[in-house]
Amino acid sequence: MVVGVCRIELHLPGNGSLKGKRSRLRPILNRLRREFNLSTAEVDLMDVWQSAVIGLVTVSNDAGHAHAVLQGAVRWIETYHPDVQVVDWAIEML
Repeated sequence: MVVGVCRIELHLPGNGSLKGKRSRLRPILNRLRREFNLSTAEVDLMDVWQSAVIGLVTVSNDAGHAHAVLQGAVRWIETYHPDVQVVDWAIEML
């Protein structure tokens, strides 16, 4: 069993409140769950209005497949949510 973990740091330009931040992140996290069958959560910078760190997790029997799914999720955010900037991301296999 392989557990793939992806940590993505996001910048949310023009955001002026924590409520606005949550309303921008919620649809992204929900769609990632549905499209890629991932567990998702905001994991850091919870009190910062214009920044967020989200965590994505998948379980597989193949490390290559888990890595590809997580990379696809990062590309999906970059492609379909241009209003959110991906600052940094890292994938780790456990």
